[in-house]
Amino acid sequence: MDREVPLDRLVGLSNDQTSLASSQVTERRTQYGANAILEEASSNWYNIIRNTIQDPMIWFLVGTAALFLWLGEYTEAAVLAAALAPIIGMDAYLHRRTQASTEGLLARLATQTSVIRNDEEQCISSDELVPGDLVIVRPGEYFPADGLIVSGEGLQAEESSLTGEALPVRKLSFGWPAEAPKALMADNQYWGMAGTRLLTGTARIRVAFTGAETLYGEIVRLSRLSQRERTPLQEAISRLVQLLLVVALMFCAALAVIRYVQGYGIVDAVLSAVTLAIAALPEEFPVVLTFFLGLGVFRLAQRQALVRRAVVVENIGRVSCICCDKTGTLTEGQLTLDHSLPVEGLKIDHLLAIAATASRRETSDPLDLVLLQSARALDGEFEKVFPFTEDRLREVSVRRVAAGHWDFAMKGAPETVLAMSNLSEAQGAHWKARVNKLASTGHKVIGVASLGINHWNGEEPQSGFEFAGLLAFSDPVRPGVADAVDRAQKAGIRVIMITGDHAQTAEAIARDIGIGTTEPRAIDGSELKAALERDPHGIGFDVVSRCTPAQKLLLVQALHNRGEIVAVTGDGVNDAPALRGADVGIAMGLRGTRSAREVASIVLLDDDFSTIVRAVSEGRQLFANLKSSFAYLLMLHVPLVTTAALVPLLGYPLLYLPIHIVWLELIIHPTAMLAFQNRAPTDILLPVEHHKRVRFFSSSEWISIASVGLVTSCIVLGSYLLSLGTEPDILHARAMAIAALVTAGSAITLGLTRLHSPVALIATIAPLASAVLAIQIEPLARILHLSPLQPDDWLIITLSGILTGAGAAFVRPR
Repeated sequence: MDREVPLDRLVGLSNDQTSLASSQVTERRTQYGANAILEEASSNWYNIIRNTIQDPMIWFLVGTAALFLWLGEYTEAAVLAAALAPIIGMDAYLHRRTQASTEGLLARLATQTSVIRNDEEQCISSDELVPGDLVIVRPGEYFPADGLIVSGEGLQAEESSLTGEALPVRKLSFGWPAEAPKALMADNQYWGMAGTRLLTGTARIRVAFTGAETLYGEIVRLSRLSQRERTPLQEAISRLVQLLLVVALMFCAALAVIRYVQGYGIVDAVLSAVTLAIAALPEEFPVVLTFFLGLGVFRLAQRQALVRRAVVVENIGRVSCICCDKTGTLTEGQLTLDHSLPVEGLKIDHLLAIAATASRRETSDPLDLVLLQSARALDGEFEKVFPFTEDRLREVSVRRVAAGHWDFAMKGAPETVLAMSNLSEAQGAHWKARVNKLASTGHKVIGVASLGINHWNGEEPQSGFEFAGLLAFSDPVRPGVADAVDRAQKAGIRVIMITGDHAQTAEAIARDIGIGTTEPRAIDGSELKAALERDPHGIGFDVVSRCTPAQKLLLVQALHNRGEIVAVTGDGVNDAPALRGADVGIAMGLRGTRSAREVASIVLLDDDFSTIVRAVSEGRQLFANLKSSFAYLLMLHVPLVTTAALVPLLGYPLLYLPIHIVWLELIIHPTAMLAFQNRAPTDILLPVEHHKRVRFFSSSEWISIASVGLVTSCIVLGSYLLSLGTEPDILHARAMAIAALVTAGSAITLGLTRLHSPVALIATIAPLASAVLAIQIEPLARILHLSPLQPDDWLIITLSGILTGAGAAFVRPR
């Protein structure tokens, strides 16, 4: 991964000895600010406490404990009060863990660092560093900022916080060019980056970027920013919970009246209503969704995709079409001059000099950099530049070479340069044929021409140029891109390549990469509107050449109208409309402009198409994990609500007491949050249905979930009623019903997770162990108003659990 070196910050600081003076430090701190990756939140624990006390279960416990205390049932009140501790502790832990994905990043930052200032080594707080500082990093220490390694032997670093790779990375000292360059790129092996740790050797680094400008700072800042937003799915679930709360309260009030009329008394009536309210309120759903979205932000960041908006975590896994730029994303973006073809009588050096003259001196454009390195611009006083744009497809520079005489140097798209040159028809056809031959082999071809005039009115000449020849450049395809394209297309994701290059160049690259079902189909950007109008229901091409940003936006809008979920890449200011209009706008982190990064919903750290496919894979797996968690909640809430309502309505003694709800909550809440999140993503992309609206479960999945829930309801209700007997044994009946429900929950966890992680194994075994201990140990059973079960009871419960688990395994979302 190459990164541009900020030469303006490092003037005169290329060695490993020169240090900043105090006056320079003060000046630079004023200019660049403190090396603060992210301002600390005012009170993290305050936020955790605030979120924790919003759990309705806590107020349920407080209210029922107070009720029992008022009735003189001191043992019941004490048990419920004691149950507050694990409930509050669990909630605090889970809320804290939700924040840990981004706040854990901050813990990896160096707090103190050794720096050389005023030619002396000092130990200072890391937030006091400024660009240009010379920092000493010793084995085991974290790099405090992003900087170039200027000296060190046998250096290895651990960069898992940025790359997700735990293997050591070799680091080398950067060799500065003898002559001061206009622009300079440095590979990752020469950088020491904030948040990564030096494993071996002692390094001296010259700080280039501090604070939020570091790659690490951007990860932390964007991850935390995205967690403040509410996604459409969060809003929908929040509205659903509010609606269910109103319905539950109305139904609970009715149940309380019915129980009181049945003669069970006011206490029983209140407990029945409150218990049903807690069972019916799905407060876990918004909590689980928020937790998984935060986890998705962190995991995508580890796959080199920084999420700026949490909504992208919902959308990325449902992408059906990727509109991708060619240069730097599908290819390496590192141009090599392969062929120089001057016109007869013109030397190659002069052809290159004309092209260099038409190149910008202060630029990071790969083409201009290659030309400026290949030749020296022609002499003369530069007066004006007519810049390259997507509409003009050429760049023209103007030089005054003598009094009253101006020379124009032009480079650009061959068809544009040829059209403005004074070639005969036969000569034009000859050079067009050569352009097509070079382009068909995947080369980027530009035309070069010049013009000298004695009278200039300040306008750009439109004709009369002397054609100078052609230059052909190669830009190798990135390793792994062809495989990533193949995986995406096999998963039903369409890939459309967008480029400003010649159509035949684009076709050749697309053919090498494997874009399209057979032979890639290319159209020119000028033909795009007509092609879309001819085919209002589909897209009959794979490549758009000579594409302008306006045409790119038109394509994104057309794909939207056809029901596609679109991801689009961009790196320039003009790409902002297309990035904003896409479901997933992806900006290039290395070469992208700030405006592109601000508009996009994802920023790629490595500008690599393979990263996009990995992010889609991660998104799909995360969505499958979330579906599994929600399926678990639904399959347990259905029997819990059903039995909590039917038993008192039918006039039987209460099945669930407050302590039982506490017990079940301690099982359901952590299982839903933790058991399903570690289902590892795979590089194999499975096809999914694409819909503009989020269809969380398919019709068949809804039917399966409802079936499992109803079967479990019948098992729990049947266990209770059959065990109650003609001479009611309420303690035995409760034990049978609750044991059946807990066992069903473990079976559902087993069926949905297939024990893919240690957490899933614990979430399956721990509830069963709690049921056996709570029911079979008589003192505990008495406290819980249960009685020990016989072996044949446990056999029945086990068989019913197997039935439930088999149904859950069939439901398992993918």
